[in-house]
Amino acid sequence: MEFLRPADWAAALDMRATRPEATPIQGGTDIMVELNFDKARPPALLDLNPCRELLDVTESDGRLRIGAGVPYVRIIRDLERQVPALAQAARTVGSPQIRNRGSVGGNLGAASPAGDSHPALLAADAVIEVESAARGSRMIPIDDFYVWVKQNALEPDELIRAVWLAPATGPQYFSKVGTRNAMVIAVCSFAVALHPERRAVGAGIGSAGPVPLRAVAAEQYLAEALPWESPAPLADSVGREFGELVAAAAQPIDDVRGTADYRRHALSVLARRTLTWAWNDYAAPRRAA
Repeated sequence: MEFLRPADWAAALDMRATRPEATPIQGGTDIMVELNFDKARPPALLDLNPCRELLDVTESDGRLRIGAGVPYVRIIRDLERQVPALAQAARTVGSPQIRNRGSVGGNLGAASPAGDSHPALLAADAVIEVESAARGSRMIPIDDFYVWVKQNALEPDELIRAVWLAPATGPQYFSKVGTRNAMVIAVCSFAVALHPERRAVGAGIGSAGPVPLRAVAAEQYLAEALPWESPAPLADSVGREFGELVAAAAQPIDDVRGTADYRRHALSVLARRTLTWAWNDYAAPRRAA
């Protein structure tokens, strides 16, 4: 197996163009495990660690641009207010060592349905910036990024450059269910984001389908059902209906971590729970006023 080490981002794109079969690696939290257990043996590894451009976090036109190599620990430490659901999801990733090495860019590259960052990215309407040496950069809306199980919309000569998100204008929450409390792959996961400035809701589902999913009908229902102008407590009927619509949007299977029926039930609970947290955060200052 060859180990390709470019000097910078431009060199990495050139190597990607000439060696599309090479697997990009930075944190290595997925591919190194597969290598250790002999589950994968790519012909070459493309080391992106010298590409310091992937560690930048900037703001432009009111949007946050997070480099593909920014580790989870930095999102937790520095970006909790701007992207709260993503920061919450980052806290659930592996161990402290994994959070120091792993990144949202790596999560997107692997495109596993169980990736912890995906529901939060869906709920926040993220856009993925990718780039190739021949065609330059392009922006892929998160809804178009996931193609199939562990497959994404990247062309063979493209690499993920950054993730773009609008800073949160309302409460966001992420939650997941696992076979234990820490260092666990999600049985299912869910994120909700309230966007009060446009009276909209984001709802992302993880580990309950061939790809991370958006609960479109649940989003549309809740956007109309929430009493945006009122600080009133959330009606139980609204939470139940939202949970049922989220469960209906899932496409789970039975596997070693859980059954399809359990995943649907758990998602309905996670949806009601996270919505309650988010609405209480939204309504509390209005009640005080």
